[in-house]
Amino acid sequence: MNFDECYAVIAARDPRFDGRFVTAVRTTGIYCRPSCPARTPRRENVEFYPVAAAAHQAGYRACRRCLPEAVPGSSEWNTREDTAARAMRMIADGAVDRIGVAGLAAALGYSSRQLERVMRAELGAGPLALARAHRAQCARQLLVGTGLSMPDVAHAAGFGSLRQFNDTIRDVFGLTPKQIRARARTAERGARCHDASADDDQARDHQIAATIDVALSHRAPADHAGTFRWLAERALDGMEDAGPAHYGRTLRAPGGPAALRVELQPDGTLRARVTVRRIADLGYVLARARRLFDLDADPQGIDAALRREPRLTALVDSVPGIRLPGAVDGAEMLVRAIVGQQISVAAMRTTLSRLTERAGSATGLGHGPALLFPEPEAIIDAGGVPGPESKRRTLLRACQALLSGDIAIHPGVSREELTTQLTALKGIGPWTADYVCLRALGSSDVLVRGDLVLRSAAAAAGFPADERELDRQTAALAPWRSYASIHLWRSAAAAGTRPRADSEVGRAGTTQGRRAAGTPSAAGIAVAGRPDSAAVDRPSAPRRRTAGTRSASRSGTAGTSAAAERPDASYIDTDERRTAR
Repeated sequence: MNFDECYAVIAARDPRFDGRFVTAVRTTGIYCRPSCPARTPRRENVEFYPVAAAAHQAGYRACRRCLPEAVPGSSEWNTREDTAARAMRMIADGAVDRIGVAGLAAALGYSSRQLERVMRAELGAGPLALARAHRAQCARQLLVGTGLSMPDVAHAAGFGSLRQFNDTIRDVFGLTPKQIRARARTAERGARCHDASADDDQARDHQIAATIDVALSHRAPADHAGTFRWLAERALDGMEDAGPAHYGRTLRAPGGPAALRVELQPDGTLRARVTVRRIADLGYVLARARRLFDLDADPQGIDAALRREPRLTALVDSVPGIRLPGAVDGAEMLVRAIVGQQISVAAMRTTLSRLTERAGSATGLGHGPALLFPEPEAIIDAGGVPGPESKRRTLLRACQALLSGDIAIHPGVSREELTTQLTALKGIGPWTADYVCLRALGSSDVLVRGDLVLRSAAAAAGFPADERELDRQTAALAPWRSYASIHLWRSAAAAGTRPRADSEVGRAGTTQGRRAAGTPSAAGIAVAGRPDSAAVDRPSAPRRRTAGTRSASRSGTAGTSAAAERPDASYIDTDERRTAR
């Protein structure tokens, strides 16, 4: 955005642009969000910065009236693949606190000095300044929304010392931490957090450092119900606990096992309850909660862009604020995608729940789900999962690649790089790579055009069914085609669209598939194309494999099957089809 466009936004006090830039006022020395209710400053007295850290670097402090640090993060970083955007995603994930600027630069393929130059040229601030601003934002959230002690807030936000914490908060906000809490704290919010040191014997026995309950900010509208439904239908026994308005799970944090529970409140807001062994892991877990529920998205901007395509207008109007269900761990997402090939959602849940019970480790937290998802090494030791040998080998190869670093799934990797890593592995084709990028990276511009049900829904909406032509006609929707994919899958679910039986029932309908899925008397058939669908198990009569069906299978016109982790119930990656034969 140029100067005139930014000034028009602040003159209109448009809240849609909060988080996309900040307005610094030379005469007052403060910076504000675009929707600040204060009187609009004169044009000659303002300058605009893409991030708050750049305003800090220039000597400005945050406005106490509009609180620019309280807005959700910018969705821009998920729409871009350049170095600055990938660095911002890693900084928001706490990478600087864990591995330092040198580690951040190495992960992006740069030296520390090169990365500093790139970030300053693009955003006006270097990695350390950006990480400092992120810590200040996290600290303010904990000061306002929890009752943590000041030292715990400092460590949870990533500060190395209490002095550094106090100095940064004063520099950024012009207030001490105690003054910020005194202005915003209420008895209700303060009562929602407790330290394990003051808790009962259970907390001491399980060495829990802290459990906090904090609000998760986001922009309206938001289709949280759809996200909860998606997660509930794929929840694994012993590791996840999900329902129409809540989702809980375990995860690995740098300091040990952690637990996350997100609940939908009656007023449409979200609250997260986080339990950690080490107080410094709070920010890490909250960052993953935001990615899981796509809370930094700009729903009004996305919906407006998609509505400009007449063939999508009705779909967007029916589900405003649709979100991309994310993932808390890239390696886990890849394992889910591979195991989910060729079986139903129900069969996938059964298979992965049994794998978690067999190879997962205990959290030791003493309440809630008790198991962690198996690490790649544990999956290899367990021999993978039962089922087709080709899938088992693909899973083991993927786990080996994750351990060796040949596949690296983290916020700083680009979609192109990850796609190259994944498709180099035998048994993984473009569809699986696209789906992992959409879920694990939160890539906003993935049109999963290889998906049969998506193409069917697109054809029903008036788009061409041909992959290349569909890609060409949806190019104008960039960079929001991931959201278009979710809308098309949702429309297929609402219409009850299903692929032909011969393309829907594969190994899950055979004796071998039923044994692998743990369903001896039913073929798992997923409701096609639904990102929010549960599998429907239907009785399946045994079918004789004739020469005709063998020929059809070889030609690729039959034998595809219900997919579990992905919404498509009929797609098999090209490499998987080849290895299955």
